[in-house]
Amino acid sequence: MKGLLGILLCFNAGFVDTAGFVALGGLFAAHVTGNIVTFAASLAHGQMPALAKIIAMPVFALVVIAARQLSRAMIARGMDDFRVLMAVKLVLLAHAALVAIQSGPFPNPDAPSAIMMGMTLVAAMALQNALHRTHLTDTPPSTMMTGTFTQVLVDMSNLWRPAADANVAAIRARLARLSANLGAFFAGCTAAALLYFAVGMWCLLLPAFVALAEVLALGPDAPAKPAG
Repeated sequence: MKGLLGILLCFNAGFVDTAGFVALGGLFAAHVTGNIVTFAASLAHGQMPALAKIIAMPVFALVVIAARQLSRAMIARGMDDFRVLMAVKLVLLAHAALVAIQSGPFPNPDAPSAIMMGMTLVAAMALQNALHRTHLTDTPPSTMMTGTFTQVLVDMSNLWRPAADANVAAIRARLARLSANLGAFFAGCTAAALLYFAVGMWCLLLPAFVALAEVLALGPDAPAKPAG
């Protein structure tokens, strides 16, 4: 089930990042460091950055730290921390969708409801990133595709002209796995764009349903508990 889970995580990351970007004045919810670039770009044009872009990084950091501490506390009590925190992410995405539908669209990205929705999405993606780093360490990141895309291109090049000692079977297996994740992320981005155009803020319901599928994809056995 880990392969399916990775694909769902990548799809949701692409969807949330795209939907959040178009709905909230260019806010990156999943690829949160992108907000640093847009923050600097606003300053370069003599403009005040949107408040959501200023506080996105601190919110992201606080959620990651809190997730790690909660994970440790649950492990100490014999709880399934991964499943519980994945369910928390589902609740956050559902809450963001509710705010979006009730209060959107957001012509002013600094409106309180827009900031609430944006930071809820950031918190959900921070939680996904934290869980990925601690429980899915043998899989590539689900929210940042530059490294994955680079490895796909390197593997394609290696298969085109393999070295004499190349493990072709291993390269092909990795290429297939990474290509599926990359394709899922791109599919999420495309789906978000099309659904936002078609139904507006209602498109934010889909990430919550995908998050539910992620929880169900865990099956009876969640990923191994992290060390430390």
